[in-house]
Amino acid sequence: MSTDREHAIARKGRHIGLVIAVTMVAWLALTLFIGPALELPGRFALLFDFAALAGLIYAVINIFQLWRMRQDSQR
Repeated sequence: MSTDREHAIARKGRHIGLVIAVTMVAWLALTLFIGPALELPGRFALLFDFAALAGLIYAVINIFQLWRMRQDSQR
């Protein structure tokens, strides 16, 4: 496996981890602390849930791409 490919795989893995971590922290902060502090209606909680779901779907797609990159590099 080439060094450039190893670096690309590692960079993509860090990116995925960062996306998941930021998504979950933002979701928890918005639904548990910021939303109630601003007295937002309950429908905003659903909006925050959908935004978090979109972020996690993006992460799953990238995990699949990472898996494919690793499969191709082993051949």
